[in-house]
Amino acid sequence: MRFTAKSTITMILASKSPRRIELMTLAGFDFTAVPATGEENIPDGTSPSDAVLLLSLQKAEEIAEKYPCDTVIGADTVVALGNGIMGKPKTEQDAFDMLKKLSGRTHTVLTGVCVISPDKHIHFYEKTEVEFYPLGDDEIRRYIASGEPMDKAGAYGIQEKGAMFVKRINGDFYNVVGLPVARLARELKSLD
Repeated sequence: MRFTAKSTITMILASKSPRRIELMTLAGFDFTAVPATGEENIPDGTSPSDAVLLLSLQKAEEIAEKYPCDTVIGADTVVALGNGIMGKPKTEQDAFDMLKKLSGRTHTVLTGVCVISPDKHIHFYEKTEVEFYPLGDDEIRRYIASGEPMDKAGAYGIQEKGAMFVKRINGDFYNVVGLPVARLARELKSLD
């Protein structure tokens, strides 16, 4: 574990997501990644915003129980089309169906973030609207064949080949990648 010079409190990211780890590193946070391993459960009928808040809380609480003296950050991202939540595809057909639904439409990407420190809890979500160009079936199949969409909410990565589908975004780009780092940095200042 790495410690800051001022404090013995460590910042822990409750994730194994390479994208979140990269964003935290690029933003200059001094942290350790300790992935949450619990089952992700959201009750049927849960709204997308409530779902990301619940999932980020579950991740943060799991790791905070093991490290009660540290600051733990949990995050979860979903793609929503209306009130329907799109997580990570389970099969290639699932990925195809998701991308077909997103084709030519605007969807919402929500990331919930929960910060648990010894003294305070912070809980918020960030929302970004993403509009896709119309996608042809062959274009979708080529993308799926790359393997890229299989570990991403909504079956695409805006920071990789999936960028070719995006007509425009309204909101925080990094939120779509998986972590609204600018907002997180501002929220963390309230812990000082």
